[in-house]
Amino acid sequence: MKCLVLLSGGVDSSTALYWAHSEHEVVATLSFDYGSNHAARELACARYQADTLGIPLRGIDLRSLAPHLSSALLSGADAIPAADYAEKNMKQTVVPFRNGIFLAIAAGVAESVGAEGIVIAAHTGDHSIYPDCRESFMQTMQQAIAQGTYAEIQLLRPFISMTKREIVTLGAKLGVDFAHTYSCYCGREIHCGHCATCRERREAFRAAGIPDPTSYLA
Repeated sequence: MKCLVLLSGGVDSSTALYWAHSEHEVVATLSFDYGSNHAARELACARYQADTLGIPLRGIDLRSLAPHLSSALLSGADAIPAADYAEKNMKQTVVPFRNGIFLAIAAGVAESVGAEGIVIAAHTGDHSIYPDCRESFMQTMQQAIAQGTYAEIQLLRPFISMTKREIVTLGAKLGVDFAHTYSCYCGREIHCGHCATCRERREAFRAAGIPDPTSYLA
């Protein structure tokens, strides 16, 4: 199947790119700059991953949308909660309907480049926190995308039942260069080590028994 992969430059989407590359024909990757704290560093990693596999990267500039959305992810590093990856803390970082916005755009781009499927890296760790990462939401978007495109484009979510640990394990097997992925929601040059996404990243590598190439401030 010809696929378009949503590629943020993080651990999950980079692994999804390598998975799609091994299982399908990836005709393009798609990244979004929506004005997040970590956009520049994460998107640089997305570029690296796409270039490594020789796959075109298309970038969509959504920064004009940021002033209209309420999220700690768009409010500067000081707004990011420094605690465990749990609903109470991470709900502050939700960008309202982010995946819905991304997937609607991706459907148009996918049909335009001749893709038959869109790959998104949503996984089990996101389900309880982010409403637009849940399988019920993905099923609904799948129906909308299929009905709204001539190609009846499919929404592939290979990690929907996987944990972060399992994704790291798979990525290592597929040869993902995790040193060129970025997770810190604070957006600093070096991962802060305190924010919830840094903690989740560090724990996933530890649980998988795979060396973590990431430098952390703490």
